[in-house]
Amino acid sequence: MRLLAAALALLTTTAALAQPLPTAPPEQLGFSSEGLARIDRFFEGEIARNRVPGAIVAIARDGKLVYFKSFGYLDKAAGTPMPLDAIFNLASMTKPMTAVAGLTLNEEGRLPLKSRLDEYFPAFSDMKVGVAGADGKQEKAKPIFVQDLFRHTTGLTYGARGDTAVHKLYPPGSAPAAAQYSSAEFAAKLASLPLLYQPGTVWDYGFSIDMLGLVIEKITGVRLGQYLQGAVWDKVGMPDTTFQVPAEKRKRLARPLPSDPLTGKAQKIAILDEPVKFDCAGSCAFSTVSDYLRFGQMLLDGGTIDGHRVLSPKTVAMMTSDQLGPGIKSQVGGTEPQREGYGFGYGVAVRVHEGIASVPGSVGDYLWNGANGTAWWNDPKERLVVVYGTVAPGEIRKYYREQMSSLVYGAMTQLRNPQR
Repeated sequence: MRLLAAALALLTTTAALAQPLPTAPPEQLGFSSEGLARIDRFFEGEIARNRVPGAIVAIARDGKLVYFKSFGYLDKAAGTPMPLDAIFNLASMTKPMTAVAGLTLNEEGRLPLKSRLDEYFPAFSDMKVGVAGADGKQEKAKPIFVQDLFRHTTGLTYGARGDTAVHKLYPPGSAPAAAQYSSAEFAAKLASLPLLYQPGTVWDYGFSIDMLGLVIEKITGVRLGQYLQGAVWDKVGMPDTTFQVPAEKRKRLARPLPSDPLTGKAQKIAILDEPVKFDCAGSCAFSTVSDYLRFGQMLLDGGTIDGHRVLSPKTVAMMTSDQLGPGIKSQVGGTEPQREGYGFGYGVAVRVHEGIASVPGSVGDYLWNGANGTAWWNDPKERLVVVYGTVAPGEIRKYYREQMSSLVYGAMTQLRNPQR
């Protein structure tokens, strides 16, 4: 009897892990099964045309899973099918998790949003804006506040995102920087560079969240991954989310096609096999679609899931509200072309207009995506969480972001909050 009980317990645990949320028939939650089948045909076609190796898609509404499927290959070169528990490098989908970690410290009174970055890293006390002109003078920078780190208004940029003299001084991105520098070296490097803009004036995509991660480490005295483990991942139930994929799980890493389907050029994701020197908050975490779906559901439910609270509802509301306003120039649409008209909260883009963007959605929906092909969004008005994983590090990833929005909303038959 004990062996039988143990076996049943194991089966129950395995089933629970296989389904990140309770399931429900699509029609019961306002989706068409026929409409959702278009997602099947879409990815089957893309895989057959060798444009992407494989994909996993999860859609939840009202806290219940209405769609959860895998397609194609985990590693096409090896002929390995895509399992539902495939592990993806999240790239910039690391950023929203870091923002949540920072907000837990804010709730504890340990990280005021109007504290200055130079309180934690004094080398940032004498920053300059731009490069020296003919007269050798540079404009003195205003202070960088922690709030600027959360909303990408620091003036810190990514070197790969432009060709100005300032861009050329910066590392190309978070993962390459973490592979080259230790955390102390990285902070010192950024502090030695001029800012692209005055802090608090322009939304510009760059190393802001990476510095937030280092501030979190400074406050807590532990690595970012260790803090996230206790403050977020364990509470949410995200067993496969980490900065360091253990040896026994590496066989589940999803890998790209050897060549970019649009350019024919060789492509790889270095972080899959090359170590980094610190837990870069902007790009370095790994996760499964299941884990991240639970993270999204936690935010949709006001900071709690399965009785475990991560944030207060008011903090989630602050995080997912536009924090730019009319006084800060937004360039979100330049990074996410289909998201024109979006503002930005803390770690997430936020829709502020019904129109303008080229994708369907709702005012108040929020999201962020990963440069290697993963994507996520929450639509609070429709009680919707969507996560999908592909391995598409080239420009084709932006095509999938737009198409997936149309496919998901195109399968919806009932609105939770009709706007017209």
